[in-house]
Amino acid sequence: MDSNYFRNAIHYYHTKLQETNNPSYWYYLVDTQVKAGLRNEALQTIEQALLHSKSEPLKERLLETKEKLQEVVSREMNSNRPTVVSAKRGDIDGDGTKDSVLLTANKTPDSPFWENITLVVHNERTNQSQQIPLKNNSGYNPTLFLGDFTGNKADDILIVIDTGGSGGAIYSYVFSYINGQLRQIFDSDRFNEEYQYSVNYQDQYKASVISQKLQEKYILDLTYKGKEYLTEIYQENGVLKAPIEGWVNPLSGLYPIDFNRDGTYELQAYQRIAGRYNADSLGYVQTTLKWNGQIFGPDQQNVAIFGGNL
Repeated sequence: MDSNYFRNAIHYYHTKLQETNNPSYWYYLVDTQVKAGLRNEALQTIEQALLHSKSEPLKERLLETKEKLQEVVSREMNSNRPTVVSAKRGDIDGDGTKDSVLLTANKTPDSPFWENITLVVHNERTNQSQQIPLKNNSGYNPTLFLGDFTGNKADDILIVIDTGGSGGAIYSYVFSYINGQLRQIFDSDRFNEEYQYSVNYQDQYKASVISQKLQEKYILDLTYKGKEYLTEIYQENGVLKAPIEGWVNPLSGLYPIDFNRDGTYELQAYQRIAGRYNADSLGYVQTTLKWNGQIFGPDQQNVAIFGGNL
């Protein structure tokens, strides 16, 4: 089975656990993560299940699975050797010579999952290499992009890794050669901490999204969701039957775009808006980030919504 099947299945069981604490879904989630090669994630899910579930038969099965997984993880760590996942060439330090930029990682057997993802920069002029471990160093489809984000006429390094978790979240980093050193200038974890939102359903088939960092408010028209959806939560006069809060997911997309066509890239960040539950998508918050000499600051932000049938 391909990775999309496992991602969809994992997402489904995450959603079910948000709706109900049925112990069966804990086991199904763990089993799917194991089949997808997400052994560390499965171990984390087991720990959560042991805390939240009162089912003794489930706990016994999970403890048996945990023991087997720990043996497999330990064996793989001792035998697995890093391989090159992605490679690019570009002038990283601005000396006019193209350097080699690599992502190395440990391959999980029979799975597209990678662990111990590491950035390696080989300076072709000095013949020296620098290894930079990433804070979140495991996931799917680790990719590299080289381009000038800071305006210094040298290539900066953009790394994006799919987490494989619900919501389609990613890990992402940008590295730049500044004052003779390669420095991290963007971190998806820090972005998620800074860009917080509140999502609330309103009367007359609307929902509001408030960007706390930018102090901006967006109003979403929910009529495209259809009559069945709306009648579940609204009275006939368009008044909410009960208050409903949604949320905005962590970063799920980060794309280099040269909006001004001046050779310097901006970052286009995407965060999915969830309604009553995670699979209930309302749209996306899109934030354009631009380097200001110190950080990637917000240049503009908007919300994109899904269209409905005519």
